[in-house]
Amino acid sequence: MDHVSNLPEGVLCHILSFLTTKEAALTSILCKRWRNLLAFVPNLVIDDSVFLHPEEGKEERYEIQQSFMEFVDRVLALQGNSPIKKFSLKFRTDFASHRVDAWISNVLARGVSELDVLVILYGAEFLPLSPKCFKSRNLVTLKINSLGTLSLDTPSLVYFCFSDHVAKDYPLAKMEKLSEARISLLVTEDQIERARAPNIYWVEDDVVLRLVNVGKLMKGIRNVQYLNLSPNTLEVLLKCCESMPLFNNLKSLTIESNERRGWQAMPVLLRNCPHLETLVLEGLLHHVTDKCGNACDCVSREVKGRSLTTCPIKLLEIKGFQGTTKEMHVIKHFLEYFPCLREIKIHMEENGPTQLRVPEVSQFIAEMMEHYAKSSSCNVELLVGGYLYKKWTAQ
Repeated sequence: MDHVSNLPEGVLCHILSFLTTKEAALTSILCKRWRNLLAFVPNLVIDDSVFLHPEEGKEERYEIQQSFMEFVDRVLALQGNSPIKKFSLKFRTDFASHRVDAWISNVLARGVSELDVLVILYGAEFLPLSPKCFKSRNLVTLKINSLGTLSLDTPSLVYFCFSDHVAKDYPLAKMEKLSEARISLLVTEDQIERARAPNIYWVEDDVVLRLVNVGKLMKGIRNVQYLNLSPNTLEVLLKCCESMPLFNNLKSLTIESNERRGWQAMPVLLRNCPHLETLVLEGLLHHVTDKCGNACDCVSREVKGRSLTTCPIKLLEIKGFQGTTKEMHVIKHFLEYFPCLREIKIHMEENGPTQLRVPEVSQFIAEMMEHYAKSSSCNVELLVGGYLYKKWTAQ
């Protein structure tokens, strides 16, 4: 006896919501009872790789993409105006942006609260969606990419993830209730060169104007409490220092670093976070420049530490520590200039590519703590492989 089919319709739809949309659609062949349940499933997870099971190059064929788009059209038509909670779309294409635009508009009109759109483009940098595509009072979580112009009128949004090329413009960025944001901009080396150059050289340059427009996006997320910025994003913010908003609600800031990208925007960013409690640095090594201000000590200067002395952080967390002497000096710099610092957590891997081994790092920290014993009330923890190796308590 088929006990599952005897369950209430609402329970069956809830079960189907945990499947991909293709898998949910296949259940229609089980029996008549299952045939129309897809019309009421509140979560749609549509991934062309799952739908097509593509062999290499198969997903690029026109007829395969057309078949996938027709499938999405049929599913949305079947659901009509029924409420929807989640819509996740992963799609590879070099055309049919109007179809994607129509799908997004469809679910927004039906009150979707969680929207995740990843479009991989073969022949263009941006997907030319409607500027007013993201207008919703119900949207709570948004993950997007591949947009030429990004407009957001989403007053209920609490989570925002943007990972793609710098958009051409951000005419509207309305996110008053935003709690968490992750911004990961993709840039070319040419864009980085222009971002680092003095403004006088690129006044009429469209690329630089696009970078400057990122300031509009930052203004839109100014109410955020938790913010994660990629290395490229921090570099681009160099062009937005004059328009950088105050992040009055920001409690935790995470900065990802690598040796090819600089910290030039770090001083302004820290000064504009008056209530910041936690700073997480995923890597300390970064591109050395005399424009880092005083956020680090990579360039010797008489006046340093000013942007740090006004920063109220209590917890500094350092991830991906590589055990270099340069990193050690940056930690000492932080310990000396962050006035409210109460705890530093240093994460390193036991068998990672470190210059100093764990015992040597431990000895360095012990000597550092002894040096700052009278002037600092900060505790330091060394974590190896995620586990506490040793803790030093301020005297």
